Amino acid sequence: MSASAPSSSGSSTGKRPPVFVITGTSGEGKSTLARLLLERVPELALAISATTRARRPEEQEDREYYFWPDEKFDRKLAEDAFLEYVRLPWGEGRRSGTLWSEIERITGSGRPVLLELETGGALAVRDRVPGSVTIFITAPNREELERRLRARGTESEGEIEERLAQALEQSKLADEFSYTVVNDQLERAIDELEVIVKREIATARA
Repeated sequence: MSASAPSSSGSSTGKRPPVFVITGTSGEGKSTLARLLLERVPELALAISATTRARRPEEQEDREYYFWPDEKFDRKLAEDAFLEYVRLPWGEGRRSGTLWSEIERITGSGRPVLLELETGGALAVRDRVPGSVTIFITAPNREELERRLRARGTESEGEIEERLAQALEQSKLADEFSYTVVNDQLERAIDELEVIVKREIATARA
């Protein structure tokens, strides 16, 4: 059976709660900002993505991602279970996607959704979910992005070069999103994000 878009039920006003998407290239700090945003705006709920990439040491199953083998990912694709999915721009054949069931689970409880996605996935959500709010996170410059990628120590030299090249291409898409936030100072960036999200939630409820 094919999956469908979430219904508009789930809030006291009859309006579907907004879906927020944080996107940007690797090393921009979007994961850190998403975590802090959930602390600042506790009514937000994080939609967990499914991925075929390897789990990092600090990650837990069913918290950051559903870590699936290719066979299960393929089966869910055939069932039309994904709102969006992308082939990750690094690593052979790695994929990541958002399940419609996650959106339905959260909006059905009346809570706004937070997604943290690659840029291709964020654009798909923009096109498929009316009223979604997309926020592009960028580092202040290429040198700072490279420093952050090297500091986290999770990629090989080749992967770092791939991610830097991809960042250059993805930065050209910044105008496609609802907002752009420069993560030059973490506290300033999270303050800006909090203002954006609270304003959009209030607007959706008006």
